[in-house]
Amino acid sequence: MNTVKSLSQERPASPRLLLQTPHRLMFFIGASNLLLAMAWWALWLASTRWPAWTMPQTPVPPGWLHAFVMQYLVFPSFIFGFLLTVFPRWMGLGDTTRWHYVPVGAGLMGGQLAILLSAAGWEVGMVIGLFMALAGWTSGLVILGKLVADERGCTWHARSCYAALVFGYIGLLAFLAFVLGASPGWAFASMKIGSVALLLPIYLTVAHRMFPFFASGVVPCYKPWRPMWWLAAMWALLVVHLGMELVHAYAWLWLVDVPLLLLSLLALWHWWPRKRMPGLLAVLFFGLAWLPVTFALYVVQSLGYLLTDQFMLGRAPMHAMYIGFFGSLLIAMVTRVTQGHSGRPLVMPPAAWFAFIAIQLVAVTRIAAELSGDAVLWQAVAAAGWLVAFLPWVGRIGNIYLRPRADGKAG
Repeated sequence: MNTVKSLSQERPASPRLLLQTPHRLMFFIGASNLLLAMAWWALWLASTRWPAWTMPQTPVPPGWLHAFVMQYLVFPSFIFGFLLTVFPRWMGLGDTTRWHYVPVGAGLMGGQLAILLSAAGWEVGMVIGLFMALAGWTSGLVILGKLVADERGCTWHARSCYAALVFGYIGLLAFLAFVLGASPGWAFASMKIGSVALLLPIYLTVAHRMFPFFASGVVPCYKPWRPMWWLAAMWALLVVHLGMELVHAYAWLWLVDVPLLLLSLLALWHWWPRKRMPGLLAVLFFGLAWLPVTFALYVVQSLGYLLTDQFMLGRAPMHAMYIGFFGSLLIAMVTRVTQGHSGRPLVMPPAAWFAFIAIQLVAVTRIAAELSGDAVLWQAVAAAGWLVAFLPWVGRIGNIYLRPRADGKAG
């Protein structure tokens, strides 16, 4: 095994290898987008807290820009890479070709670069970047939509993911409308759609399909639990949650968030292996544990608003979801796909362990920042911590994508 690994490392890195598979290209772009987006956000927070230097005025409120980039460019880069890889396998169809996924990657990476350049002072970069992102999203939806249409049967997990992407497309159009002159309500709707109707349903759908499958392959006597009613119920409640957020019914969100909390606890109970599990599997379930934490915080937030007419926890519930849940599972799933599809052992390498453990600390720090007397200080610390957590991991997986498979196979 070490010989195979050393032979792979001896082979020269080549950017051309990124074009071999969708996950190589899109994960590489996602990792790059992730670092660039968070580096800009960390610098902006630092300039706000320590105004020794100033950052250029952004074309939209900086917090909104941060949210948009994460929701519609950073996480979707990984999502499109994953779905363009697994959709054909889920549905028994032929693999996608590079001409299917290269336009998606070009749109999402070029779009983010242009948008971040607009934050650095290039005025037209925002509109150019949004249209590039829209082109990438359109290409991805067309390709995945054709796969769904060509399927002879009905793979509900694929349709669930595709429905979330359609919601995301609507959210992207809403933000574009705001930038082109529509009311701020369009940007507000875009941010809510990105969280509740795009990212959460895709994460839940992938977890519902894959986590019990992964566990059943390595944990003795494990009984997979994957009732479709659970996924349907989560979808229905999330749509209601979205609707209530859009009409600002914050005092009553607990009516849907309590069932979401209970259903997330139910899934965690059924999915969590009762016997010893390898690290690459354990991180999936520890990351999943942030889901009930997220909904518990949303319940407290809603009840607090009902009683005090104030958001007692600020953005703590949202960052429990984004850093704790999304961030942890991003590391866990991308590591698993990268190890398996590069011909390497299905184990957690040290860089992945470091990233996973560090992101837990970052999540706690960012949540605690909402209760701090100096919130911006701890937000800046959390943003810097995100970069520290991800840098070694990104360096490792980026190097893998630029090299041939360790086992000498194609792909």
